[in-house]
Amino acid sequence: MRTTWNGSLSFGLVTIPVGLAPATAPKARASDVTFRTLHRECQTPIKQKRWCPVHEREVSGDELVKGWEVSKGQFVIVEDADLEAIAQRDTSRAIEISRFVPLAEVDPMFFDRTYFLAPSTAEAQRRPYVLLLNAMKETGMAAIGRMVIRGNENFVLIRPKGEALVLETLFLAEDVRSQAEIDEAVEAVSVKDPELELARQLIDSLVGEWEPAELQSEYRQDLRKLLEAKLEGEEIAVPEPVADAPVVDLMEALKRSVAATKGRSANGDSAQRKKAAPKKRAAARK
Repeated sequence: MRTTWNGSLSFGLVTIPVGLAPATAPKARASDVTFRTLHRECQTPIKQKRWCPVHEREVSGDELVKGWEVSKGQFVIVEDADLEAIAQRDTSRAIEISRFVPLAEVDPMFFDRTYFLAPSTAEAQRRPYVLLLNAMKETGMAAIGRMVIRGNENFVLIRPKGEALVLETLFLAEDVRSQAEIDEAVEAVSVKDPELELARQLIDSLVGEWEPAELQSEYRQDLRKLLEAKLEGEEIAVPEPVADAPVVDLMEALKRSVAATKGRSANGDSAQRKKAAPKKRAAARK
C-alpha cells in the first residue's frame, strides 16, 4: 500500500511504526470526471487572471499578500512570516495517543477524512500493531490523538476496522454546528401511536444487510454514457420533466408504503420458489 506519510504511533512507552494511506479518493463526493472551462467560440481553456481593479492591471504572485477582513473593505495584513512564527514545530513525525474512549460514544459527525494506518513492512515490527488492534477490538475502544503534518495540527481518532487500524482526522468542536434549533423544532411535534406502529412495520419490511458494493452512482454511470455518446456524435435526448408528487395524508402514505413493500416481498418469495422448483424436480428424478 502506497503511503503519503510515514512515522510512528505512540501510547505510553510503546512505539509502533506506521504509514498513512488515504482510504478514499479525493473526489469521492463529486464525480470521477473533471471538466475544464472553455471559450465556447474557439474551445480554448480559459485562464484565470489575478486582477487589481484599483490599478486596472494583472498582478504577479510576489505582489500578493494575505488579508483578514475585519469590516467591509478594512483588512489586517498577515505576512507568511507571521504564520510561520505560530506554525507547529513538531518534527517528531509521531501520532501521540492521549486517551482511549468507547468507540460507540464517538459522534461520526466529527469525522473529516479517513486514512488507513499501514503497519511496518518488517514482520518483527508488526507485533505491537497487531497487539493494539486486537486490544482495541476486544475492548470496543478508540484512541484519541494528535499529530502535526506540514506545520498543521490535527486531532485524530484511531479505530479498528477488520484486521486494520483506521485513522480519522477530526473536526474541532467549534467547527461542528449545533443541532439545538432542530431539537427544539422536533420536540414541539408529537406523533400518534398508530402512525408510529406503521412506521415500525415499514422499517421492518425494508431491513437488509449492509452491502457497500450497492453504493453505485447512477449519475456517474449516466455521465460516462453521455460523454461516450457525445464522442460518437450522437444526439442527446432531453428528459421529460418529472411531475411533482401529490401531497397525501401521512397515515394513508404509511399504509400504502407498507402494502407496497409487502407486495414486493411476496413477489420476491414467489420468484425464489419458481427458481427452486426445477432443482427439486431434477433432484426427485435422480
